[in-house]
Amino acid sequence: MSATKGRILVVEDEREMRTLLEKGLARRGFVPTGRGSADEAFSLLGEEDFDTVLTDLRMPGMDGLALCERIVLNRPDIPVVVLTAFGTLETAVAAIRAGAYDFVTKPVDVDALVLVLERAVQHRALREEVRRLRQALGDVSADGRVVGESPALRRVYELIDRVADSDTSVLITGESGTGKEVAARALHARGRRNEGPFVAINCAAMPEQLLESELFGHARGAFTDAKAARTGLFIKANGGTLFLDEVGEMPLALQPKLLRALQERTVRPVGGDSELPFDARIVAATNRDLELAVEEGRFREDLYYRLNVIGLELPPLRARGNDVLMLAQRFVEQFAARSGKRVVGLSPAAAQRLLAYSWPGNVRELQNCIERAVALTSYEQLTVEDLPERIRDYRAPSHRAQGDDVSELVSLEEMERRYIQRVLETVGGSRTLASRILGVDRKTIYRKLGRRYGGAEDKDDKA
Repeated sequence: MSATKGRILVVEDEREMRTLLEKGLARRGFVPTGRGSADEAFSLLGEEDFDTVLTDLRMPGMDGLALCERIVLNRPDIPVVVLTAFGTLETAVAAIRAGAYDFVTKPVDVDALVLVLERAVQHRALREEVRRLRQALGDVSADGRVVGESPALRRVYELIDRVADSDTSVLITGESGTGKEVAARALHARGRRNEGPFVAINCAAMPEQLLESELFGHARGAFTDAKAARTGLFIKANGGTLFLDEVGEMPLALQPKLLRALQERTVRPVGGDSELPFDARIVAATNRDLELAVEEGRFREDLYYRLNVIGLELPPLRARGNDVLMLAQRFVEQFAARSGKRVVGLSPAAAQRLLAYSWPGNVRELQNCIERAVALTSYEQLTVEDLPERIRDYRAPSHRAQGDDVSELVSLEEMERRYIQRVLETVGGSRTLASRILGVDRKTIYRKLGRRYGGAEDKDDKA
């Protein structure tokens, strides 16, 4: 099964021309989807993903230039190619000003159009890869490690080093923004599959049917608009790693098929007749409590254990101590270089505020904070005034009085047992009276106190 050249949304109000374009593009390896108006096309972009939009210029209602401007505003990741019979210089300039990637005139030379669309698809893929690398590597040092030296982080990378060469499935857990994809990429980079592809998908980012097609692929004609076969990500990840981000959001109906794929090491494309073997390591991640999801029936227990052969829990930023300042310095250098400003670090007062803050948004929130501060500052060091108000004015909550010994804290079960004993002592050992005060029956008191107190003499029995 060969991969397609990309999904193309063809916007053309003339039915015959639209059909001609769709057929020509399908024969050359694209997956075209046609719409007869700009409004229909723009609505479809809110439901499905395309690699490129090919639109006619002159159409009733919203024309191609207006559509291009709306796409640039709302979906700037999708390049737009404008198609028109009016090949004047003014028209070309208007298309480019509207944000079009390229401009093609009628009558259409399909082979020339294919070259333009291939470049547009490659342009989008490159931009997406750059975006992903910036996001994934924003808090990574040159050797592939997350920036930081805290004991909590060292324990994570010690485990990564121990299991990197294994093919065992790994489930990465942690709060949103802790760098789960960074850890997944580190697992891939440090293992024996590092020369193979690292293929990632966000299971929460697309509807069930599209997610199934992305993961397992589909046969030609499997559903509407499936005009060419598509290779799934399990097969594309052969020899490398498949990263299932936000796996806890996977639809329940799709989970049995994922489980079977992991068990059998084969996948059946949607609408396909045969099983295709794959050879990829599976790494999944979630910020959800999957054990709770299992209890509530929202996630299959057998799939949970299949994914969680090795569990890797990432610490929140608030548990990483001075790693906050190391990351902040890294981000200062990154954003200063990008903006061309001379900003070399943090003032002591700003550093103190960063250390005091709780960082509920973790590394992602810190990155956003530093980017904003670098943009605002007028100095070579970031000051307290450059930080967001929530960080400047943050006061840590006081959980316990100074001098309290944490070792003296006890479990809820022990606290409950001690309280029952106190009530019994107060009422002179009468379990009947104690049960009324506690709102439980006498058997519950026996059970809560345990065998040690179960044989104690009950004052009620002597009355």
